[in-house]
Amino acid sequence: MYWTEFLTVALIHLLAVASPGPDFAVVLKESVAHGRRAGLFTAWGVGTGILLHVAYSLLGIGLLVSQSVLLFNLLKYLAAGYLVYIGIRALRARPAPELALPQADGVLRTARAAFVAGFVTNGLNPKATLFFLSLFTVVINPHTPLTVQAGYGLYLAVATALWFTLVALLFSHDRVRRGFARLGHWFDRLMGGVLVLLGIKIAFSELR
Repeated sequence: MYWTEFLTVALIHLLAVASPGPDFAVVLKESVAHGRRAGLFTAWGVGTGILLHVAYSLLGIGLLVSQSVLLFNLLKYLAAGYLVYIGIRALRARPAPELALPQADGVLRTARAAFVAGFVTNGLNPKATLFFLSLFTVVINPHTPLTVQAGYGLYLAVATALWFTLVALLFSHDRVRRGFARLGHWFDRLMGGVLVLLGIKIAFSELR
């Protein structure tokens, strides 16, 4: 009965998640700079962040945020500040020792830190807020049972985690990382610059 609606949601999500953005940038950075374990936990953090968007969309809080300039601005400045913060840290990366795989700052990345990086990057993204708001108010019929909508949300979280897991597995492969190692800290600085620019872009985004 709800297959058509589900397939529509899945297609829209596929197009959205495949589009490069803060989530892709942070998973790529963690995977190359800190290895597979960090990349995977970052990917799972991003996927878990989706559940946050789904939860407030089902509760109607997303609608409140979309109608409040103050709340929207608060959210976007938090997101922008976080991206700029981790971007600046990456910009300050130092050269890695010769023959070693790149480590952004010479410090082993913990699973918790990597997970938090992914979760916060996704959870504070105001664009994601508006995406899920439109998804749950325009695409999904309001008469669709909440249990079915929650099922959609669970799928979106799992699909997102799986997509970025693939990204993490690809870019954390030793051959790939050793290829990036030729650029060493310059790659990390490049990704830091991308994150800073994404943060600035979010900071200047407007509620439509």
